[in-house]
Amino acid sequence: MEEDKKLSFVAKRFLPSPIQQLSLLAQQCNAINLAEGFPDFPAPLTLKNAAISAINSDFNQYRHVQGVCDELAKVVKKTHGLNVNPLTDFAICCGQTEAFAAAVFSVINPGDEVIIFDPSFDSYANVVSIAGGIPVYVSLDPPKWTFDPNKLLKSFTDRTKAIVLNSPHNPTGKVFSKDELDAIAEACCANDCLAITDEVYEYITFGDAKHVSLASLPGMHERTIITSSLSKTFSVTGWRVGWAIAPAFIASAIRNIHSRITDTAPAPFQEAALIALRSPPEYFESLRRDYESKRDFIAKLLVDIGFEVQFEPQGSFFLFVELPKSCTLTDVDCVEELIKQAGVVAVPGCGFFQTDSSREKGVNKDCSYQNRYIRFAFCKSNATLTSAAQKLSEAKFEFLKMH
Repeated sequence: MEEDKKLSFVAKRFLPSPIQQLSLLAQQCNAINLAEGFPDFPAPLTLKNAAISAINSDFNQYRHVQGVCDELAKVVKKTHGLNVNPLTDFAICCGQTEAFAAAVFSVINPGDEVIIFDPSFDSYANVVSIAGGIPVYVSLDPPKWTFDPNKLLKSFTDRTKAIVLNSPHNPTGKVFSKDELDAIAEACCANDCLAITDEVYEYITFGDAKHVSLASLPGMHERTIITSSLSKTFSVTGWRVGWAIAPAFIASAIRNIHSRITDTAPAPFQEAALIALRSPPEYFESLRRDYESKRDFIAKLLVDIGFEVQFEPQGSFFLFVELPKSCTLTDVDCVEELIKQAGVVAVPGCGFFQTDSSREKGVNKDCSYQNRYIRFAFCKSNATLTSAAQKLSEAKFEFLKMH
């Protein structure tokens, strides 16, 4: 049998992303990684000790730690005012990525349309497609990455089943405003539509920006699936402990699908999650201050070497910077030059724009800005950021000054 015939239609659809294609070059140049969104500094010592203690106590087999759900229910009540049943409304999964996938698989049938804001993390559209759903894109327009409420309303059809919302937002760092959330909620209620949220950056917000869960708005608790995890808040992206919070009948379906995919989240890390979820307010305030300082440091650096920072991130740990108008290269070419000239790797922005598949004629179609952005991750140690700053400052980067 020919190799091509051995692969499924789904497998053939997914090709290497730009960052995967550039990763080999980055490794060859021993480049500093400002591309991937994982911290390179230690997780809190109390969490690590809790995980070690759990391993030493032989919590190493299949396990569901009900206490995680109990603690999450308290957190959700305190932060969002939501009353959720820890016995019925939770599914503990292997990270937010699996929680999101299991959520999609639990509610989306082939032919269902799912609205996704654009740009977005590419995993959303991929999972929807695997489920047989049809992604429908609504553009977030630069420089402030706002959306047109009228375009949002027009994107709903009788086939629309769900909308995906990620706030704080990857890649832009946008925190959706209360007015924007109200518009999304009103559209969902008017069209009897579900919402699937990705709230992994909920504690990483800056200045006056505050995270508001869509589920807390009128009419949305009963139609929202919240997904999140420990990964970003506690710098443990490799622990793979995440969750979905949903109405009981949906949460049950998510748990059933989860058990067929990965069975259980890592047992010792579930135990350590109990410590994380009981963290005092001071921890989250310190987290925000540290990341805000890192954001300001990397933003000034990138402006100094020639990039344009038209939108200051309100949350997350990413900067989505624009190439100067004088630069004639694409985002992919510029990332390659960053690797070659400075030994620093970032992510080409084109990988976050999905509008070639848009059902709405002309939305972001052939827009020049789709290959004019680069994402930098600042979730790195001060030593890493300082080293990157030195390398970037020493490079001449004539390609940023072309006319």
